[in-house]
Amino acid sequence: MVDILIVEDNKEISTLLKDFLTKENYIVSVAENGEKALALYEKYGAKLILLDIMLPGIDGFNICSKIRESSNTPIIILSAKIGKEDKLNGIVLGADDYIEKPVDIDILLAKIKGIFKRRYYIDKIVEDNLTLNIATQKLEVDKREFELTAKECELLKILIENKNTTLKKEYLFNTIWGSDSDTEAQSLTVHIKWLREKIEEDPKNPKRILTVWGVGYRFE
Repeated sequence: MVDILIVEDNKEISTLLKDFLTKENYIVSVAENGEKALALYEKYGAKLILLDIMLPGIDGFNICSKIRESSNTPIIILSAKIGKEDKLNGIVLGADDYIEKPVDIDILLAKIKGIFKRRYYIDKIVEDNLTLNIATQKLEVDKREFELTAKECELLKILIENKNTTLKKEYLFNTIWGSDSDTEAQSLTVHIKWLREKIEEDPKNPKRILTVWGVGYRFE
């Protein structure tokens, strides 16, 4: 998974953003149009998306809407469209922020760092009767403690962070194992089964990690 996916058709802007963010130690990928952006996201995932609105083909609003169908990945819109209606549309469609161009790089970096700190640099997630300790890879369920594998921990973390959102099997597999992994895709099913055995009262009739047939899984 890349840290930041830049979706920008202006090569000069995308190159400047990529160079700057790479120097800040982020892993960055660039897409110059909507089709490529969705294909890259589907294959590799991203922790955050910087999204232009005026793109050839699929525009930024449609990309934002499409991604929100299956993921809560943070999205920051960067656009020269400064009208109130455009800003409201971006927020309504699910963008986390809307920044006008020309972009102040210091403000953008501060916003990116803030999102990463709140979303990814956490040691513990508490969700009802579940406590997931990221640092120790331990899970507590109703005072019962389980040691998780690294993949189990990462999978549960992603599911909880995207609570009530159906995540596609391909997205989950590529995010955790990598699209170029030699691991069989069946590994995802096995890890879902292991997690259910730990958190479900009846693993055969799950209430927390649900299967959405033909699509993927959803945490409730």
